[in-house]
Amino acid sequence: MTDAIGRVQQIQQTLTQLSAPATTTPAVKTASTSASATAFADALAATASGGTINNPGVTGADVTAAAQKYLGVPYVFGGEDSTGMDCSGLVQRVFADLGIDVPRVVQDQMKIGTEVPSLAEAKPGDLLVSRGGDHIAIYLGDNKLLHAPRPGKDVQIVDVYMSEAEIDTIRRIVPADVAPQSTALAGVSGLSGVSGLTGLAGGLSGLTGMTDPSSASLSDLIAAAQSALVKGRNA
Repeated sequence: MTDAIGRVQQIQQTLTQLSAPATTTPAVKTASTSASATAFADALAATASGGTINNPGVTGADVTAAAQKYLGVPYVFGGEDSTGMDCSGLVQRVFADLGIDVPRVVQDQMKIGTEVPSLAEAKPGDLLVSRGGDHIAIYLGDNKLLHAPRPGKDVQIVDVYMSEAEIDTIRRIVPADVAPQSTALAGVSGLSGVSGLTGLAGGLSGLTGMTDPSSASLSDLIAAAQSALVKGRNA
């Protein structure tokens, strides 16, 4: 039993280490779903410096969907709700709807998240800022953007009209896709419901021969933990 409990503690420590990057909402610099934990942490730090992330798991697709709810809203300088909004007010409102606080004006919005090197690498949900920080828009993909253009116009979708030279910066606030690690770790979230180690230890039969759980693959640990959870609850 002592050995079993020791193994449980090792697994819990390992899962804690593996799950640490997934407890916050990172903004990745690339769209690759194999982005490293370091890239996620760096991106998160950059985004957090300009606002607060309250909704882990938001992706670029969520941003574009939320933005399209405001199509047709009239441009109003200083506006930031469905009665009227300007370009930065639209951006702030869209992210607020998703539980992410960003600054109010373009000059601050263009400093958060991580920078995307070129328009060719932009992904849906990224922010395009014109040269000099005069205007900001939400990239939808397929060479389309959504923005609140100017007085007399409504929030609309248009072709990207800015050339690479006319773009000051492209910012990625949330990842283009959900990282596999975040999805996988969700499967062990129920471990918090196990009240004691004795019942959990009884479910460690799947770890036979695993002398060092910390060296096991994530999938092995998850499978073992899930098995332990079921047996622990039935003990």
